[in-house]
Amino acid sequence: MEDRAIARRVGRGSRGGRPPAFDAETYKRRNVVSRCFNRLQQFRDLATRYAKRAAYYQAEQTIAAISLWLR
Repeated sequence: MEDRAIARRVGRGSRGGRPPAFDAETYKRRNVVSRCFNRLQQFRDLATRYAKRAAYYQAEQTIAAISLWLR
């Protein structure tokens, strides 16, 4: 039982449970994208998709992105 626990810890890497192939740059870029999606979801129309037509939905996305960029 102890051997499996030790092997599991060793397999996870020495950096606090991160996999050994953890790439900090990739994580930073993914984090930026994830935060952007979370901020866009603050706009109720985008989060619930009230607009039924794709063109309206895309226009709402553009307006939301511009307003976030201008903040």
